[in-house]
Amino acid sequence: MPRINADMLGLEERVIRMNKVQKTHKGGRTMSWNALVVVGDGEGHVGIGLGKARGVPDAIRKGVEDAKKDVVRVPLVGTTIPHEVLGRAGASLVLLKPAAPGTGVVAGGSVRVILEVAGIKDVLSKSLGAPNAINTARATMDGLAKLKQAEEVARLRGKSVEELLPKGVLEAMAASAQPKPEEAEEAEAAPAEEKTEKAQAAVAVEPEEAKAAPAAEPEKAEAVPAAEDEKSD
Repeated sequence: MPRINADMLGLEERVIRMNKVQKTHKGGRTMSWNALVVVGDGEGHVGIGLGKARGVPDAIRKGVEDAKKDVVRVPLVGTTIPHEVLGRAGASLVLLKPAAPGTGVVAGGSVRVILEVAGIKDVLSKSLGAPNAINTARATMDGLAKLKQAEEVARLRGKSVEELLPKGVLEAMAASAQPKPEEAEEAEAAPAEEKTEKAQAAVAVEPEEAKAAPAAEPEKAEAVPAAEDEKSD
């Protein structure tokens, strides 16, 4: 998979969890922080990272830098995911399932934060393994990385999308591809507004021309008697 340039994306940064840790040395204990961070643009790009430092701001900054290195593209079908998937990381398992529009993000913990930042608005999820926040986040990313579009699977199998997907899914994809009524109304209203502005501009120009014409006629009328007086002299 080609690496995505995170600098070209408008990424949102959110901290999933801050954890205070300590390391024991011969002379005592050293306190530090680790930050689990997620970045995403809300349009299908998301990545997670883990930063460790003595101070909280430095830990978050390192986590953001680490997350930008592992940004992945999540295929979406409308506001949900294309199919059911199971992600695994260590002892953590995360199940993700597509949901109907209006369902919302049925998830909690680190799974919810990652799905929201990725731009997924309707999805069902279930954590089936260990509840560790870091492994759960990594399992979620593993599941999102396994998602594939119907066109890609159909191409690999040598079939068409119509042969591969059921009718209900095809109808949902067609409905999501159509423009929303609000967008259609705005597109229709734009030409009407332009015509109205042009008509108003034309009406505003006509009175100015009408005012300018009578002002020129008296000048001509005054010039004619002056010429007749010169001839009489």
